[in-house]
Order: sequence, then structure tokens, then C-alpha cells
Amino acid sequence: SDQLPTYPEDKYILLDDIVLTHSLFLPTEKFLQELHHFVRAGGVEGREGLGRKQACLAMLLHFLDTFQGLLQEEEGAGHIIKDLYLLIMKDESLYQDLREDTLRLHQLVETVELKIPEDSQPPSKQVKPLFRHFRRIDSCLQTRVAFRGSDEIFCRVYMPDHSYVTIRSRLSASVQDILGSVTEKLQYSEEPAEREESLILVAVASSGEKVLLQPTEDCVFTTLGINSHLFACTRDSYEALVPLPEEIQVSPGDTEIHRVEPEDVANHLTAFHWELFRCVHEVGTEGGRGWVGAWRRKRSRWFPSSLPLTSKFIKIAAICKQNQDLLSFYAVVMGLDNAAVSRLRLTWEKLPGKFKNLFRKFENLTDPCRNHKSYREVISKMKPPVIPFVPLILKDLTFLHEGSKTLVDGLVNVEKLHSVAEKVRTIRRYRSRPLCLDMEASPHHLQTKAYVRQFQVIDNQNLLFELSYKLEANSQ
Repeated sequence: SDQLPTYPEDKYILLDDIVLTHSLFLPTEKFLQELHHFVRAGGVEGREGLGRKQACLAMLLHFLDTFQGLLQEEEGAGHIIKDLYLLIMKDESLYQDLREDTLRLHQLVETVELKIPEDSQPPSKQVKPLFRHFRRIDSCLQTRVAFRGSDEIFCRVYMPDHSYVTIRSRLSASVQDILGSVTEKLQYSEEPAEREESLILVAVASSGEKVLLQPTEDCVFTTLGINSHLFACTRDSYEALVPLPEEIQVSPGDTEIHRVEPEDVANHLTAFHWELFRCVHEVGTEGGRGWVGAWRRKRSRWFPSSLPLTSKFIKIAAICKQNQDLLSFYAVVMGLDNAAVSRLRLTWEKLPGKFKNLFRKFENLTDPCRNHKSYREVISKMKPPVIPFVPLILKDLTFLHEGSKTLVDGLVNVEKLHSVAEKVRTIRRYRSRPLCLDMEASPHHLQTKAYVRQFQVIDNQNLLFELSYKLEANSQ
């Protein structure tokens, strides 16, 4: 949550550390059970009982503030929260100094109604298309909102002959769930005894690379790469799987990029990435991280797909940096550093000197040497709003988690939890102020917005080299 309760700084930091990182040592439901046990351990009466309730009230308030957008997925946690709420509110009259907090707790618990009664019908849910499969202008122009694991989507699953079925599935669905839906669509389930071999699910990239997905894997849709598609087949037909024809053919050149101004592209990139960045929950599940790599790869692949507009892309990178959108900035620079682009000696020689010098500075900024020292120095001086290079945050979190033990001699490693929480708080700080861009409503505003939000890209490095060699057959 962006609006957090006020406590003395040291107490708030400790409280925040525990709430943000408890899942490293206790699942959410178990964490709440321990909190419930803490309240009742010393009895609920008397001064000690009151102190325990007050401490629990502070913890529960902060927990609900932080997790309220995710708790609909935690049915078991919901029951414990309501039990805690009733236990705390039993002596509401004793909390004269905490009237605002108890009122706020009541409001939060009402907001986080976690379980629909079994005798009632669930509210109708909007089923969203998996965007890469259904490119609709009206969809891409809508403001992005955070997905939940229970959200339902439409998705195409292809057969070896490139026919497909469209299934409706939860975003968090497992491979087994997806295959069940495909099987039902294909009407295999009518006579299962006649089926000699069950289906397997395979992710096929445009390069032809195949990844066999295991039945227990979940959140599959969030991990699909650019221009990758799901295929259902038998094990006998696995080797015969090939990418869709449109993924292995060089499409006509991108003409839209010639029309749009660098400022418009950069600003729309920043606005879109800000929407996506705002959707990332501080304590979200791993399945929600898929957009980070996918969008970075998509942006960095789009630039070499649109050769040879090198100077325009350098301008776009400069404006993204000025916008403090370092995710887009990195994507542009990495795209121009792609081997299929960097080999174009004649193209780079024709570039004006000022653009060459500017790009060298950009390369220095994105240089990973000394643990991305240049980048870290630059971003440390930026004030919110900032869109960071998110993969580096994930790398830092992974290093913190895997580089030290969570439990030491049976006790929680508080230093590790504090370090992890500090890294998460940087995300909160980057988003602590709204993004304000000066974007004039030009006649082509919506057209440019749609263009930026549904780039057509080539992620097959071999095809990129084919294009590169057509421009310059030999750069020796």
C-alpha cells in the first residue's frame, strides 16, 4: 500500500520488515496462526493481554495494508484474520488511545471479504484475452491492472498441424489443468479408454526451441516468451513441432516508426511501463514476475527489428533516461548492442559524431562491471517517480535470498530479512509519487499509443542476422 500507518521510525521499520519478508520463513496462513497464538498465549485479560492485543493490532493493520490486494487468493488466511479481528475487538472499549486504528481495522476487514458464501453465486468475472494471441486495439489502449491468479483468460493452444483450440483458463492454471481443458475441447474425454497416449504441453519459440512443461508447473501463461506459443501433442509428435509460419518469416519493414516522433515513442513507452510497474505488488507471487523479462525482451528485440533508424533510437533512449524510465532506456541500448546491429560498421560510421558520443555514454551507464556501479550511482540520485531496471532488482533479491540463510541456529536471520525488505522498499519509494508526462493530445495520439503497446518484433536471432546481412553483406 502507498498509504502506510505512522509509527516511530525504528518500530515501523521492524514491523515492515516482518510483514514484507515473513513468507521467507512462514507461509502467510501459518504466520497468521502464529500471530493468533501470540495473542492468546498469555491470556486475553489484564495488562499483558492488552499489550499483546495492541501489538497484534499494529501488526494486523500493517499486514492488511500491505496484502489487501492479494488476500482474496488466501481462503484459509481469511478465516484467521476474522478470528483475530473478533479477538481484538472484544475489548474495543479498552483502546481509547487507538480509536482511529480500531476503526481502520474494521474498515480493512470489511474491504478484505475473502470468502463468498457457498450458497451464493460468485460475481461474474470479466474474462481477458491473452494479449499476444488476440491483438485488439481497444484492449491495448486500456489502462493495465494487476492480474490475480484466479483471473480467467482466453488462450490459444496449438496442435502439431497448427490448428488450435481456444480455452478459458485461470491465469495460475497448472499444465495439468490446461491439458484438461484442451482435452475437453478436442472431445478426447468422450472415450478415454481408446486413447493410447495422453497429451503433453510444449512451449515452442520462434527459433524452434521447445520446452516440455511438467504437469505440476503452474502460472504457465506468465512465463511464455515473446512469439512463443503453447502446443498440445503426443510424445510421438514432439520432435515434429515447428513454429507458426508467421514466426519464422521476415515480415515487411516497420513503416510506423518513420512517422512517429522520438518524443512520442519515448513518452508512450514510459507511460506504459509505469502502468505495468504500478501493477507489480511488493509481495506478489513469482507468477506475477513474467512481465518484467517479457517486456524488456520485447523492447530490446523491437529496436534491431527496425533497422537502420539508429539515430532515432538513440534519441528515444535519451528521452527515456530524461523521463527516469530506466527500463525502457536499458531496452533501447541493449537492442542497439545486439550483435546483428553492432556488426553494421558502415551504418555506425554514417552516424553523426554527437550521436556516437551519446551512445558511448549510454553503453557506459549500462555496463554491468563492478555490479552495475554506474547505473546504481545514477539511480541513487533520482527522485520519484522512477522506473528502475527491474531485472537488476530481481537479481539483487535473488542474491540476498540465496546468499545467506533464513534461519541461523533455529532463529530467524533478522539481518537478511531487513536487507530484503530494504530492497523491496526501494520499489515503494520509486512509486511514491505519480508520473506526470507532458503528452499533448495530437491527432495521432491514440495511434502512437496503440503502436507502442503492441510492437511486432522478431526474436529469432538468425532472422535478425539475415536482415543485417541484407543491409551490409560484409562488415569486415
